[in-house]
Amino acid sequence: MAEAHEVDVLVVGAGPAGLFAAYYAGFRGLSVAVVDSLPEPGGQVTAMYPEKLIFDVAGMPAVRGRDLVAALVEQAAPYEPEYLLGRAATDLSEVDDGVLVRVGEQRVRARAVLITAGIGEFSPRPLPAGGEWLGRGLVHFVPEPAAHEGQDVVVVGGGDSAFDWARALHPIARTVTLVHRRSRFRAHAGLVREVADLGVPLITDAQVAQVRGDESGVTEVELAVGEQRRVLPAQTVVAALGFTADLGPIAEWGLELDKRSIRVDSTLRTNRPRIYAAGDVASYPGKVKLIATGFGEAATAVNNIAVELDPGAHLFPGHSSDKG
Repeated sequence: MAEAHEVDVLVVGAGPAGLFAAYYAGFRGLSVAVVDSLPEPGGQVTAMYPEKLIFDVAGMPAVRGRDLVAALVEQAAPYEPEYLLGRAATDLSEVDDGVLVRVGEQRVRARAVLITAGIGEFSPRPLPAGGEWLGRGLVHFVPEPAAHEGQDVVVVGGGDSAFDWARALHPIARTVTLVHRRSRFRAHAGLVREVADLGVPLITDAQVAQVRGDESGVTEVELAVGEQRRVLPAQTVVAALGFTADLGPIAEWGLELDKRSIRVDSTLRTNRPRIYAAGDVASYPGKVKLIATGFGEAATAVNNIAVELDPGAHLFPGHSSDKG
């Protein structure tokens, strides 16, 4: 294995709290790397509701999920955080002046770790048929709807995410068809009506029997609809079948847990030295799980990390508006 990459703070989780922590660590002059098992930043927002409006972020009457994530990435960008996406943080061990964490095939030596893993490590539920086309037309996310301009898109699923993707792609793609294995949807009824009113075909009681293609990628999808077979043209298949989430390897790090959360004190520190937690994954009496709460906890954790790493540093760094 290659030489360990060294940073001041390793942020585990690239959701809103983790992205704000990346900004704040940079603001405090700390080098930072952000790791996430998902291939895109944004955590639960990206995975579950990128197209939905969020109404409880301070200073923003309403902000679309993907726009909030993009703004957080832009906010942290001047401090050049390193993103280690599509890989999990696994083994953790204490070393002199910090911890050593295995991230995929890489080792990261950090002076402190801030866990902002939300409700845990996300794993997309696989499409039973056609998994071999993943990355060649089969996707779980649509980070850039414009990339599918002029395509035939088949969205598989019946939850809010499936309908969000269908709504976002409808004005861009050549065709969008939503396929669900049941006759009833898990998505909000108003969202279902909105997508149906757009004219998006909703094929229910249907299973994806086969995904076919050539060297260029996916070309068509064969559906089993009752006893009948139906073939749809498709250059993209969006498998929006939901996600499983748990703490994964973090649960084996010797942290004091409260079910699927990590117990912390008022400084957001865990029971292990130099390991902190913030956002939905952190637990303490009276905790309220909101994005706004996570932002404040991320700043509190980073400021306390800064003092632990340098006892001569001030806990309060001053207002960002004073920095010019």
